[in-house]
Amino acid sequence: MTLKRLILAGLTLIVVFLVGTNLLSSWNEPQISDRLELSQTDLLLHASELQADQTQPNLRTAIVGAEPLKTALEQYQEVRQTAQKNLDKLEKQLADAALEPAGLLPKPTVEKLKPAIVREQAELQDLDLRIGLLQAKQNNGQAAIETWRQVTSPQREAIAAVLSGLWSEPPRLLPDAESQIQASLDGWFRYTALHKLYELQQRSDAIAQLEQAQQETAQQTIGKLALVGTVPVLGVLTGIGLLVFLVVQRVVRGKEAVLALDGGWSVPWNWETIVLVLVVGFFLVGQVFLPLTLQLSGLKFSGFGVRSQAVFSLTFYLLMASSGLLVLYLAVRRWLPLPDGWFQFKFGGRWALWGLGGYFVALPLMIVVSIVNSRIWQGQGGSNPLLQLVLQEGDRISLLIFLFTAAVAAPIFEETLFRGFLLPSLTRYLPVWGAIGLSSLIFAIAHLSLSEVLPLTVLGAVLGFVYTRSRNLLASMLLHSLWNSVTMISLFLLGSGTR
Repeated sequence: MTLKRLILAGLTLIVVFLVGTNLLSSWNEPQISDRLELSQTDLLLHASELQADQTQPNLRTAIVGAEPLKTALEQYQEVRQTAQKNLDKLEKQLADAALEPAGLLPKPTVEKLKPAIVREQAELQDLDLRIGLLQAKQNNGQAAIETWRQVTSPQREAIAAVLSGLWSEPPRLLPDAESQIQASLDGWFRYTALHKLYELQQRSDAIAQLEQAQQETAQQTIGKLALVGTVPVLGVLTGIGLLVFLVVQRVVRGKEAVLALDGGWSVPWNWETIVLVLVVGFFLVGQVFLPLTLQLSGLKFSGFGVRSQAVFSLTFYLLMASSGLLVLYLAVRRWLPLPDGWFQFKFGGRWALWGLGGYFVALPLMIVVSIVNSRIWQGQGGSNPLLQLVLQEGDRISLLIFLFTAAVAAPIFEETLFRGFLLPSLTRYLPVWGAIGLSSLIFAIAHLSLSEVLPLTVLGAVLGFVYTRSRNLLASMLLHSLWNSVTMISLFLLGSGTR
């Protein structure tokens, strides 16, 4: 074995270890799915306050349901049960770690367990505050007070005392009640608590202003819910129709059908070049060199404001992408000019139809996969931290920066690397369908979240199929961009409606 192969084998082992460690650490990280469901629930609570004479009653019922408060309470309680199970599991893992002999448990695991437990405990306390308000709104004040008694953290104990006082018999009004409500609650929950406070204080003017503001919010929320709910349904129905058509056409026309895969590419390099580009150009640059450089510089992602985080994320991604593409160029330049069919960007033809059609087909497939995935991971397994930021923050400038990262930078780099280089390269050793499958799995693993491996593999397979049939990277880039853009905008709409 040559020195080059020995070095490459060593680097590959390092990458496998680092990727495996990151995937295992994501086991204890929460997904965004529960938070996403609750954000939509919060929008429904806002919409439920809309007065019946301001909209069609049937339309209002169709959007928010017949018993929105009861449904919301059930959803919050389900999420709380999941959060409690996750906390119990984390605490057990930490207790087991304390019993292990020194050196058997990797230190990063212990270091990540403790903050994960703190986050889960804080999430439970916030859920109890909201569950209590939902119970109180349904005239079950005693149950609400019992729920608020479980809130014991120093950061939330004061607001729990304020809420308990408002719904006690007789009520107890604490001197800082209004400021505590304003600082500790948001959305429908803040409105509900303030309304109760103003009623007890007999402040009719404040109640009128509060109700007017809530009606305006409710009207805006109805529109957001219609957009977030209706457009995806139409997209899914279109995707199902396309899938049925494609399957029937495959049966009828055989190898002439759209689903029939073309032949592979003429690949001038071997597996060493493939491994070199992936290991050095993507994983080592993105997971070792750039993070280490930033760590040595003293910059911390978590310490920035949301706009600074957005700029930081974009800068980091552009550095990673440019470094990865440079490694790719250096690795293949000896074979320039490349055979026909490599890295094609053709503005003519039907690339836009391929990209748009692939997006619609991916919608129903991803819904099915998401249902299966939620059963497997039960709210754990990690998520992209940028998605949580977009959901929590309502800053439009930050959204635009995140959107550029996800809808422009990511599709260009990832499609060039995974579909433009990796997929065709693998056809030297695998049939086209095997190359699509393996490149999709590597694409999913590269995102370093266990819960995202299955859905991203399916999405990667659709991207790979679209590129294989269109032989145009613009098609898969369009599909990738549409998927990321719709996801980001939907998160922004859901999050902005709950504040």
